[in-house]
Amino acid sequence: MKQLFKHILIGIVTCFGINLIVAQEAKHLVIISIDGFRPDFYLQDQWPTPNLKDLANNGIASQGVNGIFPTVTYPSHTTLITGVGPDEHGVYYNTKVSEEGTPGNWYYDFSSVKAKTLWEAAKNVGLKTASVSWPITVNATVIDYNIPEIWSFDNPRDRRGATQKHAIPKGLFEEAISNATGNLEVEDYNLSSLSMDQNLARIAGYIIRTYTPNLLTIHLPNTDGAQHRNGRDGVEVEKAIAGADQAVSTIVDALKKADILEQTNIIITGDHGFYTVHSSITPNLWLKELGLLDKDTFFISTGGSAFLHMKDKNDKKALNKIVKKLESLPFSIKKAFRIISREEMTSRGANPNAVLALTANDGFSFNNDRDGVLIKTAHGGKHGQYPDTKNIQTGFVAFGPDFKKGVVFPEIQMEDIPTLSAYLLGAELESSKGIVYKSMLNSTTD
Repeated sequence: MKQLFKHILIGIVTCFGINLIVAQEAKHLVIISIDGFRPDFYLQDQWPTPNLKDLANNGIASQGVNGIFPTVTYPSHTTLITGVGPDEHGVYYNTKVSEEGTPGNWYYDFSSVKAKTLWEAAKNVGLKTASVSWPITVNATVIDYNIPEIWSFDNPRDRRGATQKHAIPKGLFEEAISNATGNLEVEDYNLSSLSMDQNLARIAGYIIRTYTPNLLTIHLPNTDGAQHRNGRDGVEVEKAIAGADQAVSTIVDALKKADILEQTNIIITGDHGFYTVHSSITPNLWLKELGLLDKDTFFISTGGSAFLHMKDKNDKKALNKIVKKLESLPFSIKKAFRIISREEMTSRGANPNAVLALTANDGFSFNNDRDGVLIKTAHGGKHGQYPDTKNIQTGFVAFGPDFKKGVVFPEIQMEDIPTLSAYLLGAELESSKGIVYKSMLNSTTD
């Protein structure tokens, strides 16, 4: 009867030209975000990622995903679930800007998201939703089974109590710990240990086996921390991506045990790539030299970029003064960054309240200091740069009954991923800016 209804509906759409979204063959979709996920992790032999490479070889592997601006975690994850940039979903940086013009509190409450989300789109067509450690999901009642990303504000290393408090339904976190991980110490559930990814995957696996949601989203954070500490390369990065690869295997294994793998599409993506850095620039010192730095006029740094906020963003005189200062810098300093125009910022959804931005070139980053030296030594990795280079791209692997096999796809935009996800669910994100590439999909999904 269900198949007959589907064929009748397709006939109606064909005959009368009605623009409806038709549900696909698969009944489930799992979206796995690996923080700091890079295309080379599955395209190059050097990385210890057998599970990711197996899924890529038997599904779709993109050469890269161009992100939004800035290429940082919370704005990017919000784009991944809405299909629009920060200018529309409202999450401009990882943190809010304080009244003093400095980085403020982290975004964490779902009310901060101003655009329709994939979870809501799924619920609108009667689907069951779940999420594990996805950013900005506290109080997200549109998620039926929700383990949000949150921590104690008094002791940020301890995430357990806050997660327990905000899990939906009440008691889900304790239930998952009891059945999936066993007792968790502080270090078992924070960014200090690679066990974080493993425990999140086990929790996701438990939710899959127990509640079989139609849509599950999960964020694995450890690869990001390894690259922040070490840069793009090194054994610690290899360990972290190997751990994420194993976490993916745990989730796939749960789909098998729930007997729904053959009915599930899997998308593995991320939020940004990385640059290895050796120097950090203090752009607020330039404003200080001009006598313009205060709580209303400042640069806010995201690591790989810095955004200029002004007391009056229509003050052309002050803006020209700042631009002239930047353009008159010695070549040895100018080579460290480039200016991103307001038009370029708008094209990738940047904060409409910023008047211009700086993006760091290879080896450089920015900080939020207001005193000290202009350029100081830095180490490890940074992201946040304007999304027009290979190093800052994130990755995309897709596998399942609706995807073709063994196809390496060209670059896509981050907004394409939630648009595709909604299509696979038979749902719709009306405001999404992305494209569904039918050439990724089997003909049965058209």
